[in-house]
Amino acid sequence: QVQLVESGGGLVQAGDSLRLSCAASGRTFSWFVMGWFRRAPGKEREFVAAIRGSARTTDYAYSVKGRFTISRDNAKNTAYLQMNSLKPEDSAVYYCAAGTPIWPATREERYQSWGQGTQVTVSS
Repeated sequence: QVQLVESGGGLVQAGDSLRLSCAASGRTFSWFVMGWFRRAPGKEREFVAAIRGSARTTDYAYSVKGRFTISRDNAKNTAYLQMNSLKPEDSAVYYCAAGTPIWPATREERYQSWGQGTQVTVSS
């Protein structure tokens, strides 16, 4: 298990950018697959992006591909989600998660540790 803390959420306008950060505890951060999920009001939590420990392999939901970029800095035990060209439909609570190195990693069941979430609101 690893402890995760997200930050960087906020209120922005459509077309703006935000970068979310996910700080992890522990010394084995590079071993974990890291993922970002989101839950909009009245909807189920959905996959957004994932990155393998080596950072050489990533995966994205179709809805964010080309606009969002997931990355990680293993030296800083931190994962990031750069979100560009934000749309109102991107508004949600965003969660980071850490899971065992099994790929693909688009399903919630792949992840064992979750952060508390950070709110992203995009106004039109």
